[in-house]
Amino acid sequence: MRNSYIDLIRQSYDFPQEGFEVIDNVLHFNGINMMDIIEQYGTPLKISYLPKISSQIQKAKRIFKVAMAKVDYKGTYQYCYCTKSSHFSFVLEEAIKNEIHLETSSAFDIPIIRALHQQQKINKDIFILSNGYKRENYIKGIVDLIKDDFSNVIPVLDNTDELTHYEKALPDKKIKIGIRIAAEEEPNAEFYTSRLGIRSKEILEFYKNTIKKMQMWS
Repeated sequence: MRNSYIDLIRQSYDFPQEGFEVIDNVLHFNGINMMDIIEQYGTPLKISYLPKISSQIQKAKRIFKVAMAKVDYKGTYQYCYCTKSSHFSFVLEEAIKNEIHLETSSAFDIPIIRALHQQQKINKDIFILSNGYKRENYIKGIVDLIKDDFSNVIPVLDNTDELTHYEKALPDKKIKIGIRIAAEEEPNAEFYTSRLGIRSKEILEFYKNTIKKMQMWS
């Protein structure tokens, strides 16, 4: 028996998913015949379907709105698009049309934030969540954004030592911070590294002994 690629897809995924359908053994995506595209441009082929980006963002917003109403949640929900998922300008610009905020993951993302601001695509009050393990150039990029009055930059602490960098670089600035909580896997030398966040058992002590004593929080 000869297995086909569609057999692999069917045993691995719930196929077809939303937007996909098979007509006369030809894959269609949102009404577009994929074979026509492949014959024109060849393979491998990557397609960015911009209307889907906006529809998925709006779908996420609706889901959270309904869930928050059910539990009478008094806070707010802010959708943050992670720039590392796609750095293409046309993708980012489509996402930004939906009144979103942004998440960075490395130093490579900081120039993207600046370019979007220079092009008047975003304002300086946009929320910028700075996640990920932070080497020196990434921390410098975050610090420079804060110094340049991006008022809602939120570095998410990946380890307890990270905080000292902001304290030294921003002695006169009030800033916001987040904390990445490490997964509760069994700690071992191979798996448990600073790249995975701060252990939940250490966070309260870290707050009491370090964060609470600092005077840099807005």
